[in-house]
Amino acid sequence: MGVLSGNPANEPMHYGEVFSTWAFLSSAKGTVAGYQTKLNHAGDEDLKKLLQEAIDGSQQEIKQIETLLKENGIGLPPTPPERPNTRIEDIPAGARFLDQEIAASLSATIAAGLVTCSQIMGQSIREDIAMMFGQFHTQKATLGGKVLRLNKEKGWLIPPPLHHNNADDY
Repeated sequence: MGVLSGNPANEPMHYGEVFSTWAFLSSAKGTVAGYQTKLNHAGDEDLKKLLQEAIDGSQQEIKQIETLLKENGIGLPPTPPERPNTRIEDIPAGARFLDQEIAASLSATIAAGLVTCSQIMGQSIREDIAMMFGQFHTQKATLGGKVLRLNKEKGWLIPPPLHHNNADDY
């Protein structure tokens, strides 16, 4: 039996796992604050629902990672304060994020989260950590699909130039 052949929760984390989970946690906490702010700016009800789903998912990730780090004796990064709720009417029009800007930012954040989850999964030698980030990855991919669908339905998606490989077009 090797050092890393028992219950994964009893195995030590390696430095890459420690740094990556801590950095992911720090980023997730900041992301929640950003989503809360954008929720105040959003006018579209469907977009608000997806932002709330993103907040709830991120808060669940935060709880799981905090538990992991505490169990391994690792200090936690600071948590930004909760953002207060405000009425959209109280935000001046020129200072407000537009719904399509919020949706684009949400898409970008989800895409970055997918890459980060994949990276952590790839570097992990503890199966429980790899599986946890696999779960996060699946949840983010599902949410990303919902945001993509919303962007298409609302006409907010601005695609790059489309390539048609059709010899008859030339």
